[in-house]
Parts: sequence; C-alpha cells; structure tokens
Amino acid sequence: MTAEERKHRLEAYLQQVEFASLEDLAKHVGSSVSTVRRDLTVLEAAGNLKRTHGGARLIAPKSDEFTFSARDTHQLDSKEAIGRACAELIKPNQSVIIDAGTTTFHVAKYLEDKSPQIVTNSLPVANLYSSAGKVELVLSGGVIYPRLGVLVGPLAVEAFSKIHADVAVMSSGGITMDGITNSHGLLIDIQLAMMRAAAKVIFCLDHTKFGRRSVSQLCDLSKVHTIVTDSEAPAELVGQLRAKGIEIVIAPTA
Repeated sequence: MTAEERKHRLEAYLQQVEFASLEDLAKHVGSSVSTVRRDLTVLEAAGNLKRTHGGARLIAPKSDEFTFSARDTHQLDSKEAIGRACAELIKPNQSVIIDAGTTTFHVAKYLEDKSPQIVTNSLPVANLYSSAGKVELVLSGGVIYPRLGVLVGPLAVEAFSKIHADVAVMSSGGITMDGITNSHGLLIDIQLAMMRAAAKVIFCLDHTKFGRRSVSQLCDLSKVHTIVTDSEAPAELVGQLRAKGIEIVIAPTA
C-alpha cells in the first residue's frame, strides 16, 4: 500500500467512525503507529482532520449522525422506558459508572432519588447533576469532544482504571450472538476500562441494536450480566441471550 492509498484509507475510516485512536487507525491500515502518526500530521496540515491526544478526529463531519443531540431523538420513547427500568435495578447509595451513550443518559435522569455516586465521561450527565445535592458526581479527565458530549483519550481511560464501582451502565452500537460492538473505536478502550471497574455490567439497548454489528468489537457476551431493552426486541435473539445466562429486562412502555 502506498502512502497516498494509506492516507485515503485513514480519511475514509474517519468518515465512517468520526474519531479513532492511533492504535485503531494503525490496525485498520496495517501499518505501525509511528507511520500512521506521520500520515496524520500530513492530513492535519492539509486541513482534513485534527490530531487529538492519542488519536485523530474529523474537523467537518459530513453529517450530524454522531452528535449527541441528533442521536438522542432516535427511539426516544424506548430510551425513556429503558431508562426508567434500568434505574429500578440500581440500589440506593450504589456507585454507578455511566457511559456517554444517549440511552444511558436517560438512565441517569431517574437516579437522583437513589443518592448514588456517579462516575462518568458524559458531559450531558455531568451537566444534569452538576448542582444536584443528592448525587456525588465524579467526572473523568480527557479531551472534550463537544459534538458527542464526551471526554475521550488516555486520561479518560486512566480515570476508570483507578476506581471500583458497583455497577456500570453501558450502551453500544449493536449486539449479536458474537458479542457487543460499537461505532467509535476511540470509545472502546474507555468502555472496557469502565467494565473492568464494575462488579456488575448492564447494557441498555433499544430494539434497533439487536442483530446489528457496528465497526468495532467491544466485548463478548460473557462480560455482560444484564441487558435492558424495550418490548420490540426480537424474541428469538432475546431467548438466545437468556440461554447464555444473561438477564434480560424488558422495559414496560408508558
């Protein structure tokens, strides 16, 4: 592969996922991290992308597909139902990791009366509880990515590697019998650190995520304790997941 072909593939991949780590980009083009770092320097100088701490992101994405506000309008009724149902699984005064997904934001909305300690890399969740007296809020470090409302990068990963929580409330781009996937490679390392830090892992997934594969593999099903979904989740796949020993909670719709 020539240098020009490699840079074209790097740009095309970032158009697909919007941002990624150096390691993820290197793996995608089959080159070393140092080679990719040099390619990114050239692409940044051309104004095609922006280097971040540990990775790169697009300067001007083609659409709002990945923005928090745009994603939060999708399947809104299902997300609200899942949020309420998941919040019922959290016990008073537990420590809860909440990732930066839109569905997990709806879980956070119903946790205040539980007086939890919340640890998150989500700016919307942090804003939600920035002045709440009942909630102790811990915000990870990292690079602010405003469009996604998230803190990313090595500092965010390090923050979650140094804590222990009762529960991690997670989101993803898809689930099949092969495991959980997500659309953003740069979020994978953070999500894995979140899962390792928690005694119990709950995934909140609306029915559109079932049978869907996203770009990057997050984990296999053995890492998942509970899945909270809505009543439109496909019965066959729900049954297969239950047979794997995963607790499935079907959120009642209002």
